[in-house]
Amino acid sequence: MNFPTELPALEFDYPLPEERIAKFPLPDRSNSRLLVWNQNEIAHHHFFELPELLTPQDHLIFNNTQVIPARLFAKKNTGAQIELLLLEPVSPSPIVALAMQAHQKCIWKCMIGGLKKWKEGEILLGNDLIDDFSWKAQLINREQGWVEFTWVPETLPFCEVLNKSGHVPLPPYLQRPDTIEDRTQYQTVYAEKEGAVAAPTAGLHFTPEILETLAEKGVSMDYVTLHVGAGTFKPLQTLDVRDHDIHSEQIIVEKKTLQALLHSPKRIIAVGTTSIRTVESLYWFAANLEENPNSAFVVKSNDPYRSRNHPPISATQALEKIMNYLEETRQEYLSGETSLYIYPGYSFKMVKGLITNFHQPGSTLLPLVAAFVGADWKKIYAEALEQPYRFLSFGDSSLLLPRNT
Repeated sequence: MNFPTELPALEFDYPLPEERIAKFPLPDRSNSRLLVWNQNEIAHHHFFELPELLTPQDHLIFNNTQVIPARLFAKKNTGAQIELLLLEPVSPSPIVALAMQAHQKCIWKCMIGGLKKWKEGEILLGNDLIDDFSWKAQLINREQGWVEFTWVPETLPFCEVLNKSGHVPLPPYLQRPDTIEDRTQYQTVYAEKEGAVAAPTAGLHFTPEILETLAEKGVSMDYVTLHVGAGTFKPLQTLDVRDHDIHSEQIIVEKKTLQALLHSPKRIIAVGTTSIRTVESLYWFAANLEENPNSAFVVKSNDPYRSRNHPPISATQALEKIMNYLEETRQEYLSGETSLYIYPGYSFKMVKGLITNFHQPGSTLLPLVAAFVGADWKKIYAEALEQPYRFLSFGDSSLLLPRNT
């Protein structure tokens, strides 16, 4: 990998007028516009044309995480309101799928609005007893942001508590309250695994009809799970991009998906930055196994950038190594976490194409896009602003196909 001597964060800023931010989705998801950057050439389409732009030699990878209503409001005895945003479970399990099925009580790490107002030992009321249902919250670790939730009836799983009382955690830049419609609109049509606090927005444009057409054409599709965390909205806050503290997120990849990737000679196209980080993380986990066969599936932000004493392995070798690992450990799926940080100079090992929205100025996702398409990212964004395209989570989309694909 050839890395630049510096990566100023200011290089990943651009002027985005407020009126260009899509506050709501289009009535028909597939009517979103689609900018296609193919081997340095730009063309303009609509998303419903995607099946015409792909071939049976393409293999799409989707992130099937499901956004949970992770935003909760609790009240003090005085009536003052405290806002809680669930970040990751602590107990009874750090695994989201298990934590969502907890009964009686659970502990989550939270982002807390109004933390200074929350006194030690003070129990907040989530809602008054309605239809025999209520919940309470107690701060048990101020420094870590750990909150214990209890509820009645105790037979309810925590996911039902959230469904009854939680709000959709819309991106803060939308600057609007969530609506009933957001429960479905801020969710992909293939969402399945509960646990995200932000949607993998590149997938919001897909409809069942588009998925069916892609399958009929012979475009293969597989799913991975990365539970998107609130850290995805954390802007670059360092002078140099490389000094940014990237967040960690949970990953689950089923054995059958790994087998499909291993045996498919097709071009892998990631649907969204979360999918590309997941698939590329598989490679770095295999590289870690190459160094240490006892490595856990934990990919750190600096894994691609630290010096290695062994020659790099191929994508096929990486997938074979992971399959052997699953066979030896008798697992049907791979579960772990990644804080993989992708910025210019990164060499993509697995993915050859990317479908993604237009991202916020100064976000960590712009360096990822720049790593994928090079300096042309500025040309792409300038074109999208001129046309004009709709930006951010509910905005339009792009299909990026570098020359080496």
